[in-house]
Amino acid sequence: MKLKYYIDDRLPIGQMVLYAMQWFILAVAVVATSVFVAQGTPGEKLFYAQKLFAVMGITGLVQVLWGHRMPLVVGPAAVLLVGVLSSLGAGASVSAIYTSIALGGALVALLTFGNMLRFVQRLFTPRIVIVILMLIAFTLSTVIKGLVFPAGASEGVHLFGLVFAVVGCVAMVVMNRTLKDVAKSLVIPIALVVGSVAYYLIFPMPESADSAVSLRGLLLNDVEVSASLVVAFVICYIALLINDIGSIESLGRMLNVDGMDSRLKRGVRITGVMNVVSGAMGVLGPVNYSMSPGVIASTGCASRWALVPATILLALCALYPDLIWVLLNIPNPVIGVILLFLMGTQLAAGFEMTHNTKSVQSFADGLTIGLPIMVALLFQMMPRGVVPSVIEPLFGNGFAMGVIVVIVMEHLINRPAK
Repeated sequence: MKLKYYIDDRLPIGQMVLYAMQWFILAVAVVATSVFVAQGTPGEKLFYAQKLFAVMGITGLVQVLWGHRMPLVVGPAAVLLVGVLSSLGAGASVSAIYTSIALGGALVALLTFGNMLRFVQRLFTPRIVIVILMLIAFTLSTVIKGLVFPAGASEGVHLFGLVFAVVGCVAMVVMNRTLKDVAKSLVIPIALVVGSVAYYLIFPMPESADSAVSLRGLLLNDVEVSASLVVAFVICYIALLINDIGSIESLGRMLNVDGMDSRLKRGVRITGVMNVVSGAMGVLGPVNYSMSPGVIASTGCASRWALVPATILLALCALYPDLIWVLLNIPNPVIGVILLFLMGTQLAAGFEMTHNTKSVQSFADGLTIGLPIMVALLFQMMPRGVVPSVIEPLFGNGFAMGVIVVIVMEHLINRPAK
């Protein structure tokens, strides 16, 4: 691929500002669409968002300088978002959830020693990866519904959500097809701004809140270990690991960089360590996003140095609660519609991978993909109290149950005869 700037090229100041702002806007949009997971009072939610921005910015900076040393966007892991929301729905405590995230991060870091990463990669066949891509989208469907049509909101808010879902998704598809170069990476930020402005032209702005920032609130108040919840998040982290490896390796192949084995180990290890930090601070853990190759291909800039000021700015956002408050008050219907579009692209990636890898050559192959998704939806919608409380955090996590089923079907039930 012909590029203007390669991975270690230093940029002129003007180009540095242009490309850094592009990465910064993209990173802000990625983080902003995840802050709705925060719990508590408005002040506590604001402090949560500040911590989340700080962790993502610092993780991105460390990755670019000392980790995989490639231009990859870092953001909250969607699979952990699914895990947290499912666990909250199953009645798990916040302390137990984020303790499990810290333990999952430690597991990911430990797997980078020796040859364990290669073993995990062999375990996850293309069909299993396809199911994981689709499970994230399907198990977020109830969350998206709750965002687009917020519980207790007026009919006007619900009508806005419906109209924006139709108009917004079509507009984002059109922009994704027609915009070129740098502009193509601005589809989500444009949708955030336009949707929010349209919403607040109709409905009143919420009152501002002071951040509940405190040294005591910087870390989890309690360490609470729930065995079934840990198992559920270990499964989520296996999916996160595959996502992280895929993002690093795909960009490495695209840019034809050297030393990929060491880059991969360093990158995944930092992801694991920073997930431990995230869990200890009570926020979602980071992962390397796979959107970077598309941005690089459209702009022609693969210099990792453009991400240094972008990640520093992302971390500095945490020091400005007024800015975070604005991002925190992006209307739920707008976030829901953007997630709807993003999960549509997630499903599209799964279908594309199914075609490219020829993963469905028989009815049994199709069943290996289809049944785990249906089982995941069943467990995701399961009423509370159906199973004993000690295992409810695992069985109430549709994503985790779907992954378990597809692994069993792929490697045991529908294992090809030798």
